Amino acid sequence: MRAKLLIIWLLLLNSITVLAQGGNLEQGIYDLNRGEFKQAIAEFTPLVEQGYAPAQYQMAVIYQNGYGVRKDGMKALELFELAAKQNNADAQFELALIYTEGKLVKKNLKHAYELTKKAANKGLASAQFNLAVMYANGEGVKQDVFKASRWYETAANQNYALAQYNLALLYSEGRGVEKSTEMSYVWNTIASWNGYPNAEKSRLMDERDLSKMKIENGREKANQIYQKIKEQQENKAKMAEKQRVF
Repeated sequence: MRAKLLIIWLLLLNSITVLAQGGNLEQGIYDLNRGEFKQAIAEFTPLVEQGYAPAQYQMAVIYQNGYGVRKDGMKALELFELAAKQNNADAQFELALIYTEGKLVKKNLKHAYELTKKAANKGLASAQFNLAVMYANGEGVKQDVFKASRWYETAANQNYALAQYNLALLYSEGRGVEKSTEMSYVWNTIASWNGYPNAEKSRLMDERDLSKMKIENGREKANQIYQKIKEQQENKAKMAEKQRVF
């Protein structure tokens, strides 16, 4: 029994060594962000050959934008598809954008919706926002403003400023949610803290229809929500760092 365990342990060590020698995803991303494209490609390539979805996604981005290589939309599409099949949320979302645009492939809003929903369910804020837009406009799915409001709120709680602004707009108009100038003020305030340009103007417009007490209550509520969002972000970052170190 001990001999069998030793063999398994050695096999695990060997697989880890091969992966370490073959490429380093985090180093590749670091190099890519610095504009060191050749070094990034050198890190990603062996991982792509091993079928590692995060590396497939990063290489797709490289081909999509022509970072250190000739732009190749079809190669990027191929890599996005490979990563998406392994449930990589970023790749699923990029594929959804490609099917929405309809340049590299035949436009297919229903498929774009399906891919966007998969990425949104994995917690990708940009996908959650786009899914809300799809529900709001009836793109690729039956129009449902209530569902749009829920997805806007989900993305807003991940500090996605445009979702916060759009959620405020729904509260202002009473679409998908109960009409509330105070809640419109709350989300416009948070979006303005995040630097979204139109939110400050909308916040000031909301103030005209609110009493001094409601404005104070709105600011307090906005601050409570914002602090909760920031705490959640910090906790996620800490968990991600722990997983990276482990």
